[in-house]
Amino acid sequence: MATTRWNIDTSHSTARFTVRHLVIAKVHGTFGSWSGAFELDGDNLARSSVTAEFDIASIDTKEEKRDAHLRSADFFDAENHPKMTFVSKQVLAEGGKVSQVIGDLTIRGTTKQVTLDVEDLGRAKDPWGNEKLAFEAKTRINRHDFGLKWNVALEAGGVLVGDNVDIILEIQAAKAG
Repeated sequence: MATTRWNIDTSHSTARFTVRHLVIAKVHGTFGSWSGAFELDGDNLARSSVTAEFDIASIDTKEEKRDAHLRSADFFDAENHPKMTFVSKQVLAEGGKVSQVIGDLTIRGTTKQVTLDVEDLGRAKDPWGNEKLAFEAKTRINRHDFGLKWNVALEAGGVLVGDNVDIILEIQAAKAG
């Protein structure tokens, strides 16, 4: 079986994150503009690859002032670093399904290796005969590793923004024609 390209269908996919806020709660956010693709090798999934690119200006936490702050130099510095990217280095499979993707995540000009834990959700054909596949991928990063260090100490202890960020990708991809 040859390598097959699958383009992420962002209208049926979500790139989201959560981070602790005020120690006790979580802020949820998404990226509204992003793209990506898979090159899947059906004979040997380890020879597969994944790339994705996220527009920092499209960050959305449902609070415009917070979104503007996240785009600022205090956090993502979107003016100087408009994209966040992921490029796989290794794909691991178990039982004929992708189980992990290890790759380089670049945020704010800093690149670190991360491991995405992947759940293969299966394949299907839509009513028009187009082949689709779906995955969910998760990882946790420490935002300080990427230069996102802004914070405020709270009077009662702790900080305004947590260090760990959970990234969740819910992906539907279409087989490239």
